[in-house]
Amino acid sequence: MDETFPRIEPLGEAALLVRFAPRLDDAANRTCLAFRASLEENRPEGVVETASSLGSVLVRYEGDGGNLDDLLRERLAACDWARVALPPRRFWRIPCSYGGDDGPQLTEAAAMAGVSEAEAVEALSSARVRVLALGFAPGMPYLGILPDVWDLPRQSGLTPKVPEGALVVAVRQLVLFGTAAPTGWRQVGRTMFGCFDPSRARPVALSPGDEVVFEAVTSAEMQDRAAADADRHGGATVEDLT
Repeated sequence: MDETFPRIEPLGEAALLVRFAPRLDDAANRTCLAFRASLEENRPEGVVETASSLGSVLVRYEGDGGNLDDLLRERLAACDWARVALPPRRFWRIPCSYGGDDGPQLTEAAAMAGVSEAEAVEALSSARVRVLALGFAPGMPYLGILPDVWDLPRQSGLTPKVPEGALVVAVRQLVLFGTAAPTGWRQVGRTMFGCFDPSRARPVALSPGDEVVFEAVTSAEMQDRAAADADRHGGATVEDLT
């Protein structure tokens, strides 16, 4: 199998996939963000939508696609995308209650990582992670990349349901649940952050490339801060990054 990257692959009848890596990789994800930002700033003719994932960029088009493959190859060759700065993004500080009822699998996850519960909370609450991609449910972020000790396998079975706002961990990533749903990842905490709310001016709160810290707070403090947040961001603060 060809392992040369980046490469362009057809995806269905009206899209191309620009792949930068075969597996989770920080540099490849940063490259995806930069390349997609370039396409959004100056879309090739016929392109109607782009989206980045962990290691690829979706390019959806209308019509027969024409010479889109060639145009994308020219864009790829125009510079070293791994060295291009990330596009403007935001930095979020999201209150999170770890352990107890809000993080029922913190003990298990900490043991698997070889650290105490207190050390796990310190590590996870101080990690400045990046939104690698959105998926599974509207606005739901995959965030990372965490240190190697958090390369935890998924569970062999599913947790029937975690609540909206649950923070779960596996494979060096955190996922913040935008809706109540089953999962094979371990719940270590909970936020009151609304990933998706169609009533907001910006329904999807987080974007790929945004940076996040899940600050440790008590459950009561988390609820108090969320109650005072009219934007349903769970008491989070946000600032622009360039």
